[in-house]
Amino acid sequence: MIYLKTDEEIELLRENNILVSKTLAEVGRHIRPGVTTKELDSIAEDFIRAHGAVPAFLGYQGFPASLCISVNEQVVHGIPSSKCVLKEGDIVSVDCGTFMKGFVGDSAYTFAVGEVAAEVRQLMEVTKEALYKGTAQAKAGNRVGDVSAAVQEHAESFGYGVVRELEGHGLGRKMHEDPGVPNYGARGRGPLLKEGMVICIEPMINMGTKAVVFEQDGWTVRTRDRKPAAHYEFAVAVRKSGPDVLTDFSIIEQAINN
Repeated sequence: MIYLKTDEEIELLRENNILVSKTLAEVGRHIRPGVTTKELDSIAEDFIRAHGAVPAFLGYQGFPASLCISVNEQVVHGIPSSKCVLKEGDIVSVDCGTFMKGFVGDSAYTFAVGEVAAEVRQLMEVTKEALYKGTAQAKAGNRVGDVSAAVQEHAESFGYGVVRELEGHGLGRKMHEDPGVPNYGARGRGPLLKEGMVICIEPMINMGTKAVVFEQDGWTVRTRDRKPAAHYEFAVAVRKSGPDVLTDFSIIEQAINN
């Protein structure tokens, strides 16, 4: 069932998603060679709790950490570890969730560790562009397929693989609500987007094949060919006037570019 949110509920979702953006910014400040993903997870948990929220991911369906941190060929759901030490040239998808005042925030950003190869930087940029193109379609009267197709068309125009097994989702009092929001599809198909819907749009784009492997830890998803993947995520409220993005990447980018 799809739940439409009131303006007041959307503002609570915005508050959560701004906190997620601030948390990702704080994590981004600490991303450098030699840092472990477990250290980044601890920074995020402390920051979230200090701001009156709790980590939405911690304990979710048994997940053991506050962040999903996925490095290089890991697409999503990587488990932070003291054994995973970041090195120059890595890329790191950090997915973060908060729970505060009865609602959830959820967003992801892919960070570069130092200088990365030009082809990897392009993957990151195109994935983010695909997110923006999908988000532009998130307005009342369109359909989920309009969002999905915009993401797919842009990513595939660069020869990249669009992951099929994972998708975006509705967001509200629960982290995963209807409708599902795939990153591939046909325009004019899928559930109708209505005023008050809140969805997470999250392109997961692989440099090579779209095929993925689910690791034995029960969580981590990686590319089958072990080429890098990038992942960005917005929480978006659907309005008649167009998309109302509840996430704020400018907070993250100001932090990592200063």
